[in-house]
Amino acid sequence: MHTHRHRPHINLRVERWHRRCIYASFAALLLSGAAWLLARYFFRPVGQFGETINPLEPWSMKLHGAAAMAMLFFIGSLMNAHIRRALKAGRNLRTGWGMIAAMLALTASGFGLYYLAGESDRPAWSSVHWVIGLAAALLFVLHVVLGRRAVHHP
Repeated sequence: MHTHRHRPHINLRVERWHRRCIYASFAALLLSGAAWLLARYFFRPVGQFGETINPLEPWSMKLHGAAAMAMLFFIGSLMNAHIRRALKAGRNLRTGWGMIAAMLALTASGFGLYYLAGESDRPAWSSVHWVIGLAAALLFVLHVVLGRRAVHHP
């Protein structure tokens, strides 16, 4: 006989306004980071003295920093409303823990880029940051899709 411990249904759905703020913050982070990557590595203008900085680079970094602050705020706001309840319910934990790890790594590497990296190690910090950032975007989509699927197909 198979015994199955029944867990009470816990609503993990994030309210519409909250979800939209998180999606907007994530989109702003992804788009501003991608804009910087493209401007930095593919669209550097060549001037009289060689490659120069694309004007999009500093603007995309400013937007990226602002979006990062917003995202940190909204991640914090998820602690009680979503994360604590998901842990209690035991639902979507793999991608949830993956998101937490990715956000911690992005926060740490972003801090490192801004405050710790010197000219010699900046490329390494940057590579780590944007590789994790792009992976986090895919993980975020997977987390949302699996979470919605779990609600519709328990």
